[in-house]
Amino acid sequence: MSETSRSDRLSRVRHASSSVVDGRDRTVLVPSDDETGGQQFSRVKTLPDDAEFGLCLTHDVDRPYKGFRSLYYATQERPRYHLRTALSSSNPYWQFGELMALEDELGVRSAFYFLNEQHLLADRPVSEWVSPSNWVQHLGRYDITSDEISAVIRALDAGGWEVGLHGSYHSPTDRDRLREEKHALEEILEGSVTGGRQHHLRLSVPDTWHHHREIGLDYDTSLGSSTECGFHGGYRPLRPFDDEFIVFPLTIMDQALPDPGSSFEAARRICERLLTEAAENDAIMTVLWHPRYFNEQEFPGHRTLYRWLVERAQELGAWVGSPGAFCETLEDNGNQTPESRRADGTVDGTPSAASSAIVGDNS
Repeated sequence: MSETSRSDRLSRVRHASSSVVDGRDRTVLVPSDDETGGQQFSRVKTLPDDAEFGLCLTHDVDRPYKGFRSLYYATQERPRYHLRTALSSSNPYWQFGELMALEDELGVRSAFYFLNEQHLLADRPVSEWVSPSNWVQHLGRYDITSDEISAVIRALDAGGWEVGLHGSYHSPTDRDRLREEKHALEEILEGSVTGGRQHHLRLSVPDTWHHHREIGLDYDTSLGSSTECGFHGGYRPLRPFDDEFIVFPLTIMDQALPDPGSSFEAARRICERLLTEAAENDAIMTVLWHPRYFNEQEFPGHRTLYRWLVERAQELGAWVGSPGAFCETLEDNGNQTPESRRADGTVDGTPSAASSAIVGDNS
């Protein structure tokens, strides 16, 4: 690599890893990859064997049931369609089978993060009942212990998908609540939960990561933006405590892209640019697609774009899988970090402190 190219690449890394702007235009600073940039986090140095870069696939299970939202959406657009979904026994947000079939066809596995949200009336203070935003948050609540949800969780796990924790809205600074949510999910799985993401990307840096590590999680994927796509957190996962705990910065959230239903090529071009940037910089790229977005009736283009993204990453020589599977590749190689030694792993990934303010929203 020429000195000019090396300088250009370093400049891009320094710029990319300076900060993350969340959904409410608040900024969380991320230490630079540049050795002269002051306070730093160490980073993961390895990639799965022979991979040009990594693509971690994740899905936040926020709202598996459409429910009362049908009535709200009917006041906004397509009233006949949304009223039919309100009266029908079918559930357009239940996309688990379709998503599993798609990923199985592509030869990949992803992570599904399940939300165990508190009940507004039963669990939260009376003072919060008067806030309309709190009602919006809690109307989507579902019971992970219900027969239907529990069956899906077990089916995902049995099929090789990762099941992880989607920390509830008020949990970023509540270690006991996070521990309870993790324990409840593990009881359903009859196994361990190793990572996840906070709901709405709400994160207290580094406090939430301390909580995650103390309750036994190996990684977190909450550092990111719901409004901007890019490598704002740098090209490689962070090790905020210089140990095995890993933070995967979020590169793409579905809702931060142009609407694929009306601007498919614009959305595809952004994905192509970021995939190319990942390949050029040996990056680990993490993406989030909410399961409900795979309903082509309500979110046209998202399923097609997701398929294209995975297939294009495979064409470019990426390792593709879940964050948990990526962590396993590091463990298989003794968690070694020198650039010259690369972790073992399958190509398809099939499983075998800057601020103390709450940051992130709008996922």
